[in-house]
Amino acid sequence: MSQKNTIQSAVVALTLLTTAAPAHAYLDPSTASMAISAIVGLFATASLAIKTFWYKLKSVGRRHEGKHPDRDAECGDSSSSNMERTADH
Repeated sequence: MSQKNTIQSAVVALTLLTTAAPAHAYLDPSTASMAISAIVGLFATASLAIKTFWYKLKSVGRRHEGKHPDRDAECGDSSSSNMERTADH
């Protein structure tokens, strides 16, 4: 019985969603302009947020790029003394 009720509910929901009543509303040209401006604003905000997040993510990667404690421990020296050694030669 529950499967039959589910199917009936789905049919009723689809029927209500696919039929539209007349709106009896007037949309002037400025309404479309306002809607387009809102969509452009949403895209601009989303792209700025993604760009900001990407640059923060890259800066975290750059900060940790030179710090490899495992590699420095294997060599037996730190990167600063290694840099001094290359500057002397």
